[in-house]
Amino acid sequence: MPKMKTKSGAKKRFKVTGTGKIVARATGKRHGMIKRTQKQIRQKRKDVVLNDADQTIVKKYMPYAR
Repeated sequence: MPKMKTKSGAKKRFKVTGTGKIVARATGKRHGMIKRTQKQIRQKRKDVVLNDADQTIVKKYMPYAR
């Protein structure tokens, strides 16, 4: 059987931690920063762990990143 392909968009946006969780950048930091508080801007610098429902979807996109 042939190898499964990884979605190239997913491999650019997500990474898998050592424990198998999926990590992504925080959303809402592209434009419109003047509306956001300084606290929001600071907190969105960090990566966020996806919830379980989203993790199952992303893991299907990246079959070899486990």
